[in-house]
Amino acid sequence: MLSLADQTHHDFSPGGILSGGRGFEFRAEQQQLAVAVAQALESESALLAEAGTGVGKSLAYLVPAVRFALERGRKAIISTHTINLQEQLFGKDIPTAAKALGLTFRAALLKGRANYLCLTRLQRALEQATDLFNQEEVRQLRDLLEWSRACGEGSLSELPAELHITRKVWAQVCSENHVCTPRNCGPHCPYQAARRRVEEADVVVLNHTLFFGLLSLAEAAREEEPSLEDEAPGFIFANDFVILDEAHTIESVAAHQFGVSLPEAELRYDLLRMYNPRTHKGTLRHAATPRLLQLVEEAQAAAEEFFAVARRDSRLEENNGVVRLRHPEWTQDLLSPALAALEQEVLTMARDEENDLARAELMDNAARLVSYRSAARELISLEQSGTCVYWAETAGQEGKFTLLRSAVINVAPLLRDKLFESGRCCICTSATLSAGEIGTRYFAGRVGAESAASLRIGSPFDFARQMRIVVARSMPPPPPLGPEEAYREGLFTWICSALEESGGCAFVLFTSYSLMRALAERLRPVCAEHGWPLLVQGDELDRTQMLRLFRRQSGSVLLGTDSFWMGVDVPGEALTHVILTKIPFESPGNPLVEARLEDIRARGGNPFAEYTLPEAVLKFRQGVGRLIRSKTDSGVVTLLDSRLTRKTYGERFLLALPATARREFR
Repeated sequence: MLSLADQTHHDFSPGGILSGGRGFEFRAEQQQLAVAVAQALESESALLAEAGTGVGKSLAYLVPAVRFALERGRKAIISTHTINLQEQLFGKDIPTAAKALGLTFRAALLKGRANYLCLTRLQRALEQATDLFNQEEVRQLRDLLEWSRACGEGSLSELPAELHITRKVWAQVCSENHVCTPRNCGPHCPYQAARRRVEEADVVVLNHTLFFGLLSLAEAAREEEPSLEDEAPGFIFANDFVILDEAHTIESVAAHQFGVSLPEAELRYDLLRMYNPRTHKGTLRHAATPRLLQLVEEAQAAAEEFFAVARRDSRLEENNGVVRLRHPEWTQDLLSPALAALEQEVLTMARDEENDLARAELMDNAARLVSYRSAARELISLEQSGTCVYWAETAGQEGKFTLLRSAVINVAPLLRDKLFESGRCCICTSATLSAGEIGTRYFAGRVGAESAASLRIGSPFDFARQMRIVVARSMPPPPPLGPEEAYREGLFTWICSALEESGGCAFVLFTSYSLMRALAERLRPVCAEHGWPLLVQGDELDRTQMLRLFRRQSGSVLLGTDSFWMGVDVPGEALTHVILTKIPFESPGNPLVEARLEDIRARGGNPFAEYTLPEAVLKFRQGVGRLIRSKTDSGVVTLLDSRLTRKTYGERFLLALPATARREFR
């Protein structure tokens, strides 16, 4: 019998089982990656695999993962960066793998609870409509009821846009821990159905945020119930293994997931959801006592006062909307006592409530209050200040809300223990795991994967034919190296010239939101004159809607910041020009970045060489990678940062570009 590695090598050979599939073409790079994945699975080891764009990495890891899961009775967890990428894996890549292999296996897609409709909560919301909603919101509930009768998996992403379901209404009908249970909801409730599919599945598709959240919950459960350790070890499920796609993002996601947050807008919203004294509506209205309503209003007043004082004490307004919190008890805890009093009253009501569903709703409310109270205490006491960084920032439209949060400074020790030296198979793959070095040493050190095997596979694309790179050597340097006015004027002139060359069809990627908005105003009349639809991040459309319009409208120009540098796939003639306005160095004003630089400095290292530069190279590679997404694509990358040729570190970025792409220095 062939080993998994040998079987996988044959699967991806010119005469292998995949060769009969429609559109399959042999790619040595894809075969190499697939075999490496198979070897890691067989040896129950960790692997870091960088695979350039066009390798076909999804199929390369899915084929051996499916075979291994079926042969060993194991559950494969596939985690990627976003829900959109989850859905692409589940809706496109997994069916392709199943058809190619000719094997029957069960795959399941799982998102966070709040993404799923709960039929029990929907019915409760309809019954309590007069206590909770106005007439327009009641109409939305009826629309949801009609939609629920044939809604597929019942997730938020399936909702037709024309239903116009508000956040308030969805919050009252989505799955929650205590109400949405197998006992209350039965097997047909969307979230319960999703969990059942996951339990029965051979392959489960998650996103990184959910993966790290479930990983923490699974570890907490094992600590509370040591008998669980007797089961075959797993990350989330017994005897599972994990493949982390788009793995270049896991350091950031894990750092925030292992931290805590206290969002003013969300807390105020949840308290108003319990009872709104202006409208006299809310989830607690139907069972309210005068004392309960008083405690809700006191909690609302305490929240308002707490965040106002926190803004003052942190001097948030004086620090451009973000400030590091360095001193324990930096502000007075005006919030926790009010939340604790309300929590106790809600728990008392729950104990006295005879109706199971009403009791469950009260328990969900109490759980949210516990979470907010716990977060407030940690964010005021800074109790994990040795390993976490704490900060306050403005949030929401016009920055009128406050967000308090923390993040883990160095996730390497945590992930080393949880993922890479756990004795379980963990495979990380991405188009960008290396920061210009020969292997994946930098990424491995950041996430604690020093013991993992490393593999770097180039792209099969013909960059000499498909890509031209223009380096704007004559571009004025960015401030503070040169005058702000000259820099902005140079950017405008270069962008206009670049857009003329390609006739629109361009991404213009910025590192500064304010600079992007300023250039957008100058570019609007230019784009209108040429008939190029202009899409600007921060306008009315969200990211998904912007991309949909960009693909549909010929000659479009899209201006974007951070989220458009990675995870965006626009093959074909819609995108023939990518313009990078600046080297994407992390902002030193970012508290997490600042804390990481301090940590490196305290250990005697060089923060610029060890973190700032390699992080920028990784993101730079991601930005350049937006252009060529298929073997038929072609176009231009224009680099509008003269530091690429004027500074010694610029060579590091130029070396990170596809080596065979044609280059012009202007």
